[in-house]
Amino acid sequence: MFADRAEIYIRSGKGGDGHVSFRREKYVPAGGPDGGDGGKGGDVIFEVDEGLNTLSNYRHIRKYAAENGENGGKKRCTGKDGKDLVLKVPPGTLIIEKESGKIVADMSGDNRRMVILKGGRGGKGNWHYATSTMQVPKYAQPGQPGMEMTVILELKLIADVGLVGFPNVGKSTLLAAVTNATPKIGNYHFTTTTPNLGVVDLEGGEGFVLADIPGLIEGASQGLGLGHEFLRHIERTKAIIHLVDAASTEGRDPVEDIRLINEELRTYNSELAKLPQVIAANKLDVLPEEEREAIIKKLKDTFEPEGLKVFPISAVSGLGVRELMYHVKGILDKMDKAPVVFEREYFPEDLKEPEEPFEVWKEDEHLYVVEGPRIERMLGYTNLESEKGFLFFQNFMKENGILEKLEELGIQDGDTVRMYGLQFEYYK
Repeated sequence: MFADRAEIYIRSGKGGDGHVSFRREKYVPAGGPDGGDGGKGGDVIFEVDEGLNTLSNYRHIRKYAAENGENGGKKRCTGKDGKDLVLKVPPGTLIIEKESGKIVADMSGDNRRMVILKGGRGGKGNWHYATSTMQVPKYAQPGQPGMEMTVILELKLIADVGLVGFPNVGKSTLLAAVTNATPKIGNYHFTTTTPNLGVVDLEGGEGFVLADIPGLIEGASQGLGLGHEFLRHIERTKAIIHLVDAASTEGRDPVEDIRLINEELRTYNSELAKLPQVIAANKLDVLPEEEREAIIKKLKDTFEPEGLKVFPISAVSGLGVRELMYHVKGILDKMDKAPVVFEREYFPEDLKEPEEPFEVWKEDEHLYVVEGPRIERMLGYTNLESEKGFLFFQNFMKENGILEKLEELGIQDGDTVRMYGLQFEYYK
């Protein structure tokens, strides 16, 4: 099955935790701190693979995670970085954040490889926190958590020109006649289910990429049938060839068909209605000369005043096909050569730096010790003699989880808390 849409969960690796340890050497009874740093978590990277043309791999496996960084070790050994996770996708794949519906990345044009989620930074080992007042820090920095996101992958074909029309009007036949593509051709009432691309090579010209978009039906813009799945492929095209069964071989009115398909395009995305469009009146080879002239006159009188040029053609015999292709190439030559690339709308927020570590332990029956670099700095700039300063100190202890930790260790009213030479009596 052709798979052009998938929903997956992605997560970058967590950074490894910093390590707490102290040198243990012969004849050195009180070695200093030597806990190493944690390794960086792996990134989640998307990369274009020209050999892929569907997203089928992502329909079977839905969760992807990069490797976590290793924790730091003794003797200042830094943990190993987690391996990056590289996800291969076909060119033209949109990565969309599920909740907001915004574009994270468009893997088209020059966007061949993008880091979507960065791995968490590794935490610092305890040797970083040694100071003149705290020579044996018993704390280290935790690793930064990874980032996570659920994304929608959508494949939008990269083609200069899209072929649209009702089922069985001859799109596959025309594509096979003018390009190197080899679509299945036949009287398939339920139409092609896989978009086909081919390169139109013109004498003295560069040619262009033509996409046979599977046949649209009335109600496609509301998702009827496979409408949405197919309509999204038209969004990258710069021009549209609207193929119609001018011979009415299935009893349909070609004028009504053109109106209906254009309304579907307009309803799905109003920008599609603004694209340059030409009408290719196909299957004229099955009509007598007088009927052929009458239907072409009707189509031209109806649509050319609206700016839609009509080309009578036969995809089977080649009648008028060359003129149609050169006209479309002339339209493209006047347009921007750069491929249509959707702008990025969603930027995964940078995660905050992990909170600086602190350590709380019970040193004696009624004595508890609290240490940490942020705590030491706070005590340096806070005037505990003033009511305002002491209130700030109490809020700091509560908001940073220090009071909760003391209570977990069993502190009671009247017990002593020591912080860098300062002592306080604890009262709840």
